[in-house]
Amino acid sequence: MSTSEELYDRARALMPGGVNSPVRAFGSVGGIPRFLVDAHGARVTDADGKTYVDLVGSWGPALLGHSHPAVIEAVHRAVDHGLTFGASTPAEADLAELVKERVPAVELLRMVSTGTEATMTAVRLARGFTGRSLIVKFAGCYHGHVDSLLAAAGSGVATLALPGSAGVTEATTAETLVLPYNDTAAVEEAFREQGDRIAAVITEAAPANMGVVTPGEGFNAFLSRITTEHGALFIVDEVMTGFRTHPGGYWKLTGGAPDAAEPWTPDLLTFGKVIGGGIPAAALGGRADVMNHLAPIGPVYQAGTLSGNPLAMAAGVATLTAATDEVYRHVDARSLELSTALSEELNRAGVDHSIQRAGNLFSVAFGTSERGVSSYADAQAQEAFRYGPFFHSMLDSGVYLPPSVFEAWFLSAAHDDAAMEEIFAALPAAAKAAAAAQPA
Repeated sequence: MSTSEELYDRARALMPGGVNSPVRAFGSVGGIPRFLVDAHGARVTDADGKTYVDLVGSWGPALLGHSHPAVIEAVHRAVDHGLTFGASTPAEADLAELVKERVPAVELLRMVSTGTEATMTAVRLARGFTGRSLIVKFAGCYHGHVDSLLAAAGSGVATLALPGSAGVTEATTAETLVLPYNDTAAVEEAFREQGDRIAAVITEAAPANMGVVTPGEGFNAFLSRITTEHGALFIVDEVMTGFRTHPGGYWKLTGGAPDAAEPWTPDLLTFGKVIGGGIPAAALGGRADVMNHLAPIGPVYQAGTLSGNPLAMAAGVATLTAATDEVYRHVDARSLELSTALSEELNRAGVDHSIQRAGNLFSVAFGTSERGVSSYADAQAQEAFRYGPFFHSMLDSGVYLPPSVFEAWFLSAAHDDAAMEEIFAALPAAAKAAAAAQPA
């Protein structure tokens, strides 16, 4: 047995499924999950000593690459002063200032510990601010494992082919209206019928948890407009895209861009991943009048013992400080190079597919060249059976991909020419494996 196999056997005796987050279990691709013990730059190393070029990046936070010296140094300095205080620290305001500089739509910010906590709080805040109960979400958009938002969710729910989650009551889901993504007519009908009950519409800025799906032209602007017209709030989830697709996230890349064809601005935004630089941290922010409804000055309660943890704040400040325009240009260029090379190899092997993009995030969807993917139904209808063989071929060649076709691929500033050449060299065999794949 390999060391990873031994570790997996041990883990399964101690933890449900042997993992602490479902997609890590390789459930949709099969095989033994790798147990990682080291990560530096663009590479990770497993317990058996095998090193891989990494295209997961801890699911997004490693924008600069793993173990970036400036981030490690900042965390070491913070550790010397203590791990947690349960009190306010100067670094919280330092990180909040960096976020506000990058995302002008954020007038006030509240730090929390996870993306799930950020979206949960945003939804509660929207209900408290508007006095309404109904939340509109879109099928395939994943906003963490909040009970009311797990209906028709992406990410691990899509990977495991689950309709939602056991333990979520009918009373909870009755307050969530799930609509098809990119469907303006469905949104208009919802507001015609129940506009006075809708507290908020929540969407990923660009969905990246059913694979990447590009918002239709004007879709986010439409959501901003219709929520304003009906007195509801527009919540944009940038846990995945925030500070990764652009210094100011997908909103600043699109609706908040100076040359935006149709400008739009959310009322609330949620952040995670990059904002903590690899240590658990997240945040929600937005309009001051809405944010001021949070305790201690408002009636909407939210608290967290580790919110604003000094180590996470140090990592976040160091990450955003080091994430210069040059970093984003590099990641954008590498993303385009890789997605183009991937498409070329799949075409050469005769594999029908489309590449789905949102800034420098992308994913591949098999069997979708004619229609692409614009909704959860499109994502679910793809030839997902081709991904497992493709994934394992890449893994055998030393490239670590997301272990699910319903996830985005992540490049970093550390993906240099040598790392890219290793990925390119692995693509032909993987494309052939995808071509030879058969449905179960």
